[in-house]
Amino acid sequence: MNRSRIKSVIENMEKLNLKQIIVYSKHSIYYLTDIWAEAGERLIALYINTDGKIKIFANEIFALSSDEIEIINHKDGENPVLELSKELKSGVVGIDKNMPSKFLIDLMDLRKDISPVNGSMSVDMARMIKDSLEIEKMRKSSKINDEVMALGIEAIKSGITEKELASIINEGYIKKGASRGGTQIVAFGENCSNPHPSLRDKAISSGDSVLFDIFLPINKYWCDMTRTVFFKSITKEQEKVYEIVKNANLKAIEKVRNGIPLKEIDLTARKYIEDMGYGKYFTHRTGHNIGLECHELPDVSQTSEFIAQTGMIFSIEPGIYLPDKFGVRIEDLILVTDDGCEVLNSYTKELQIIK
Repeated sequence: MNRSRIKSVIENMEKLNLKQIIVYSKHSIYYLTDIWAEAGERLIALYINTDGKIKIFANEIFALSSDEIEIINHKDGENPVLELSKELKSGVVGIDKNMPSKFLIDLMDLRKDISPVNGSMSVDMARMIKDSLEIEKMRKSSKINDEVMALGIEAIKSGITEKELASIINEGYIKKGASRGGTQIVAFGENCSNPHPSLRDKAISSGDSVLFDIFLPINKYWCDMTRTVFFKSITKEQEKVYEIVKNANLKAIEKVRNGIPLKEIDLTARKYIEDMGYGKYFTHRTGHNIGLECHELPDVSQTSEFIAQTGMIFSIEPGIYLPDKFGVRIEDLILVTDDGCEVLNSYTKELQIIK
């Protein structure tokens, strides 16, 4: 059990006037207890009370063990929330936003005297700020991401398809320590005009933009980076758009510091792209927090009400997408520090034309 993280969660609970919460997210349970288990359709839930009571309720099939936390097991065929329902105090209960309704409905049937509310914020706010161990893991993940990006770009050649490049990237991740592959974003030409396109069997053509958005958890902590290069040749419009996106990325990064509203970081990238005449083609937020999950609270968007704080790690990923023509996105992960920020990715952002 990570006592300092539990302490932070309880402090957040008190700020939110929550006396008890149920944590269901496997990522949050791992974050707080160092126990990782894939529950599937079965129940694993962590109960936390501000009086210091912490218990895990789980199906015995997972054979969970802990020297510090009481584990209450149930069997297949038994009501999975029965013992959990007995633990709850009357009144408000913070419920994990990821908890399936089948468990919540059964809880509410067993305990008519509880009032469920979204209780995830108390954990999400703790996870939002990375401690020194998490920061080091994120640095290592991003270093591997740089290496895998290089592998992918070096593999570009005549006749290769998006799916083949994505497979090379997955193999590179696994060789460098990722526990699994994933669905990588690799797009050529007009397919780049969609921010999150589907992989195709289409072979690369001369003049194509090539967009790589690659991401996987390594030792459970995610990396995420996007680069765009060009194959054989480049038009003046492609070069212009690339430089605009690169400058938007750099300007937003320069804005990052402890205490600045995240919406101002988004505005910095967005306004620059708008001033250059491409505002309507920047169709998504500038970034998102990242850690045990690829997308975590908060986002770096026009509507974000969060403030950048030392220890946050989030992406800066402006893009321009010209329908049926091409697209460009450049993404880095950024660690907020006391006096500015640290860019976790080092793979070049200079314009590349792959010959």
